[in-house]
Amino acid sequence: MRQQAHIFKALSDETRLRILALLTQGELCVADLMAVLQLPQSTVSRHLATLRTAGLVRDRRSKVYVHYSLATHGNTLERDLVFLIEKRVTQLDKAQEDAARLREYRKG
Repeated sequence: MRQQAHIFKALSDETRLRILALLTQGELCVADLMAVLQLPQSTVSRHLATLRTAGLVRDRRSKVYVHYSLATHGNTLERDLVFLIEKRVTQLDKAQEDAARLREYRKG
């Protein structure tokens, strides 16, 4: 039950939901998320740590960068919640705005 509480706590924050919605677009590093969300590195890193502890994101180290992606493994609850985020949260207005900013960021 404790792990489930961590998962729902992780989902109870707008910024963390925005990060999860952005990660549906593929792997991103902290710098990408900072640019799109217009938040400082410490804030983004803190939210990513919460999401990682909850089992909703995974990280991959590549030289000096840490790349984050949605966790595809885990228990049924985690997989179901990631599916829900991919199908529903990404459709919210703020998530759509973030996705548009990410597309522009990737172009430039």
